[in-house]
Amino acid sequence: QLQASGGGLVQAGDSLTLSCAASGRTVSSNVMGWFRQAPGKKREFVAASSWSGGTTYYADSVKGRFTISRDNDKNTLLLKMNSLKPEDTAVYHCAADRSSRRTYTAADYFKRGTYEYWGQGTLVTVSS
Repeated sequence: QLQASGGGLVQAGDSLTLSCAASGRTVSSNVMGWFRQAPGKKREFVAASSWSGGTTYYADSVKGRFTISRDNDKNTLLLKMNSLKPEDTAVYHCAADRSSRRTYTAADYFKRGTYEYWGQGTLVTVSS
């Protein structure tokens, strides 16, 4: 089970860190990612980390502002969000793939279908 937390109401330009805690299973060998869904829009890719944490990917809209990281000792995935914008307002979901230590193409990290397990999400609201 994945549980995202850390969302809240912030002002444009503020920072926020989201956490995704895994329970019932270890995710240290899984690819993990963050997706978000704004009201009335489709769920979109935000960021992803290879199972080792050595490779990360970002959507163009968040590149340079968001940082994904993982603490495998704590079985946790993090998303540090800086310089938040109103368009970042969304429910943020964390996700993990099914396989252990699997290698994907770069394009696969961006696809919802790569991820088997999903958390319920945490709401981030950025006011202007």
